[in-house]
Amino acid sequence: VARRLSLRKHPECHSMAGGKAIEHLARTGNQELLTFRLPMQQYRNCDFSFSGLQNLVNNAIVQKEKEEGIQEGEILSCVKDVAAAVQHTVAVHIIQRTYRAMLFCIKNSILPAKNATLVVAGGVASNQYIRKGLQNLADANDFALLCPPPRLCTDNGVMIAWNGIERLRAGLGVLHSTAGIRYKPR
Repeated sequence: VARRLSLRKHPECHSMAGGKAIEHLARTGNQELLTFRLPMQQYRNCDFSFSGLQNLVNNAIVQKEKEEGIQEGEILSCVKDVAAAVQHTVAVHIIQRTYRAMLFCIKNSILPAKNATLVVAGGVASNQYIRKGLQNLADANDFALLCPPPRLCTDNGVMIAWNGIERLRAGLGVLHSTAGIRYKPR
């Protein structure tokens, strides 16, 4: 969404990563000026998917560009409202699906009856709006919420490396030879 909105060209966001730019602009946007249908409402499972939402947002951006008479790549006057609406929809989707997962785990005795913990990491955990929503969810269900500091949540490569360090320290599943490994950078 940040790329489609050309947020690198936005004066407030030129040096920010996409998710950070969306969060920054959403703070002063009106999430109620655009509404997006929540993804996967017909599925009663715990899966996440954002591809349908991405299509809805792209179509809304195209429509707004037509209304404003601007070309793709130019900044919409309502860019903050789009950011706020997208961030809110993503947050609600994540919170709903996480709540389903929590209920599933409780019902199936997968988690302890007391002191259950919700751990959130990766880029989503650096977004304060989403984090606050997940904190409210955890509090309402007597879960603790654990998130790494935002500075450790911005890059999945860092999260993977951190996991590797922890596994190495614990003596678990560390690959000792890279001879058979093949990889392709993207």
